[in-house]
Amino acid sequence: MELILVDNAQKAAEFLAVHIRLNKDVPGWIRPLDKDIEAVFDPQKNKAFRFGECVRWIIKDQQGNLIGRVAAFVNKKYTNKGDKVKVGGMGFFDCIDDQEAANLLFNTAKQWLQERGMGAMDGPINFGERNNWWGLLTEGYHEPLYAMNFNPAYYIRLFENYGFRLFFNQICYGMGSRGELADKFYSRHAAISQDPDFSARHIKKNQLEKFAQDFSIVYNKAWAQHAGGKEMNKGQVLSLFNQMKPLMDEKIAWFAYYKDEPIAIWLNLPDLNQYIKHMKGKMNWWGKLIFVWMKLTRQCHKMVGIIFGVVPEFQGKGVDAYLIVEGAKVIQPRSMPYESYEMQWIGDFNPRMLNVAASLGATPSRRLTTYRYMFDPNVPVERHPILE
Repeated sequence: MELILVDNAQKAAEFLAVHIRLNKDVPGWIRPLDKDIEAVFDPQKNKAFRFGECVRWIIKDQQGNLIGRVAAFVNKKYTNKGDKVKVGGMGFFDCIDDQEAANLLFNTAKQWLQERGMGAMDGPINFGERNNWWGLLTEGYHEPLYAMNFNPAYYIRLFENYGFRLFFNQICYGMGSRGELADKFYSRHAAISQDPDFSARHIKKNQLEKFAQDFSIVYNKAWAQHAGGKEMNKGQVLSLFNQMKPLMDEKIAWFAYYKDEPIAIWLNLPDLNQYIKHMKGKMNWWGKLIFVWMKLTRQCHKMVGIIFGVVPEFQGKGVDAYLIVEGAKVIQPRSMPYESYEMQWIGDFNPRMLNVAASLGATPSRRLTTYRYMFDPNVPVERHPILE
């Protein structure tokens, strides 16, 4: 086997080709957009380069065939509560069903991380935000959501035989979008609706600046404490919203207010992979034409839950039910194209959100797993701590 450092455009193209070669015949696989993968490794597009570095490799067999790939990265911003050593990351792993080849990739990533002072590696994870390319698919081998990892089932064996151990599971939940909600949602909604100070409204593309401000308020109250204190300001959210704008459906992204102050978010998007699976990895003029035509003819029948949360002072008061019922009034009618709903992954360390998903009547649709490998074999892997 030949291990090759990716250090030019030709090898970067081969890095993309490995994934296609090894997954193209796996049922359910959707080829990611080339530009989405390339952006991860572009310092001009990935802000994680401000806080770390990354490297990637491919391997070939004796005949010159591509048989594997991996990336390794360090990121000062990557921390988890309870970590006792510095933890690096590995991801974008693909490999034939051969433990020797897999071990070569894992060992290469391990050595590079050790040289940079790391004591463990998590994988497969992303060099950047956790909502993309995070976790190994370990259950639910059907069409992935946009920017979600997909892999053959034998990858589990390759990871675990090497010595990776469970750090946390990532659970997605799915359901039909037109069914009746449980009675408790309607009773809680009715109780809150009696107070005129509560209101709910969906996002409007011509008011993104206002909704970016509202999002940042809720996010910083409800999530920043679980993201290492990482807050989002209005400008960051507005930039994100502008990127999402071509895909955004105003009627499925909702906010709740109390006396016109934002107190909850329920942000959903059409599943972009319903478009991408027809594009063969290229967002060229033909891909753009496919996207526009499918969007205009409402060919996407699946929506994805991106983020849901209530500010602490209104948690446990029924605001979640109020917001969901208000949104359902608009989302569920036959005039809307969405027939199914799947929530982006929820960590098994977040029982509150797992309970919200279950209370909706949703059932687990897939599982991804974030593994951890300790470089000192005498140190056991400790599970991700439960969020209080």
